[in-house]
Amino acid sequence: MNTTTGKPVHLAVYDTLADWETGHATAQLARTGHEIRTVGPNTAPVRSIGGLRIQPDLALEDLRPEDSALLILPGADLWDTSDDLAPFARTARAFLDAGVPVAAICGATAGLAREGLLDDRDHTSAVSFYLAATGYAGGGRYVEADAVTDGALVTAGPTEPVAFAREILRLLGVYEGEVLDAWYRLFHDSDAAAYAVLEKAGAL
Repeated sequence: MNTTTGKPVHLAVYDTLADWETGHATAQLARTGHEIRTVGPNTAPVRSIGGLRIQPDLALEDLRPEDSALLILPGADLWDTSDDLAPFARTARAFLDAGVPVAAICGATAGLAREGLLDDRDHTSAVSFYLAATGYAGGGRYVEADAVTDGALVTAGPTEPVAFAREILRLLGVYEGEVLDAWYRLFHDSDAAAYAVLEKAGAL
């Protein structure tokens, strides 16, 4: 298990964000030494689909790729109902151009598709026709999988928060091999045998 690089992981927060999609990832990252900082459209509070009021730590305009270990983009109704979140997709472009990882789930994948970031990268989402409706040119790179990593980009659909977290933990070197597999089996499959593997590795 690797230790933190010292740079925080940034979690994008905005109105209507899907609470359930990023909790496994952020909780496990925080437990293994990564600072989690929230970034909003500005520093005004936002409210999730579940009604949680979140006060962003910083505004999007103040976020720089060189100051971050990873940008996580959760789904939100706003990805499909307005252009309000397009600046987050543009920031994802800046991160990927700088070689800094981005992880997008659910509606955020559509935002990246509209930005052209999935045209030449393997990716997944809720279903292929959801992304096809954006008019993007990356349909040939769509993968039917729970979560997909291509280089510095992780994508997943809304029903796969554990697989999404698994790919993030792998990408950042938090867990690997049988420990990563055991972590996934415990939280995705409720496999009691996986607990012993994690306990032995000190990963609980």
